[in-house]
Amino acid sequence: MGTRINGRELAETMQVEIKKEVEELAEKNIQPGLAVLLVGEDPASQVYVRNKETTAKKLGIYSQILRYEETITEKQLLEEIKRLNGDPKIHGILVQLPLPKQIDEEKVILTIDPKKDVDGFHPVNMGKLLTGDATMIPCTPYGIMKMLEAYSIDVDGKQAVVVGRSNIVGKPVACLLLEKNATVTVTHSHTQDLKAITSQADILVVAIGKGHFITKDYVKDGAVVIDVGMNRNAQGKLIGDVKFDEVEPKTSYITPVPKGVGPMTITMLMQQTVKACKIQELGL
Repeated sequence: MGTRINGRELAETMQVEIKKEVEELAEKNIQPGLAVLLVGEDPASQVYVRNKETTAKKLGIYSQILRYEETITEKQLLEEIKRLNGDPKIHGILVQLPLPKQIDEEKVILTIDPKKDVDGFHPVNMGKLLTGDATMIPCTPYGIMKMLEAYSIDVDGKQAVVVGRSNIVGKPVACLLLEKNATVTVTHSHTQDLKAITSQADILVVAIGKGHFITKDYVKDGAVVIDVGMNRNAQGKLIGDVKFDEVEPKTSYITPVPKGVGPMTITMLMQQTVKACKIQELGL
């Protein structure tokens, strides 16, 4: 039976450290500032933004939640981002995705100052990640690496398989695993015989957004399984991409949903806001 990786517990431990860093900055009259831009009324986005606001407050980070109508034009949103780029109180800018169809996501990401891009999605930050010189790292992959580290899971020389190739999780987590000397295979919707590939994995990271897609036949005995999925089943219950009850007995370590990767994502966002503040204010 696999050990459950408790993301909530780890996030709370890390937040104690982040709060200390914020208090040390306060002694120098510096307060990290985070702006979160939310367009429209997407219910899941509303929940995420509320969680970010609560966590920021708890850690002593100044946060601005900026809400806009679904009908905002692309030009207006880009103007708001430019204004925040120039606001010295704001060290981190996050635009909650998805955005309405009239707004080009890529333009939005490109407009954020890379130094304030605490989500790590700007091509400058993605490029630095690819070349092994990461400053701002996408928060979910960063959180996954911290979990592996906290549970002393050695990545060096291991076969790692990533299911999903998004810019938010799949591609960046593959880069981070590669940097830690794993042998990485990235699979996706066009992959042939997925089961044959995933069942070779020592470390399996699943981020495809399909509830209970990965069953026990996809998993090797003793594998480490990281489930990034956040789906709702027919009853409205939160479930992962992995069929947890069936897969858990085969694993050495596994992340549950909820209380797995989710709490780590917000924690890494806060950590990167503090880091961005230190770079901007202290030149660190």
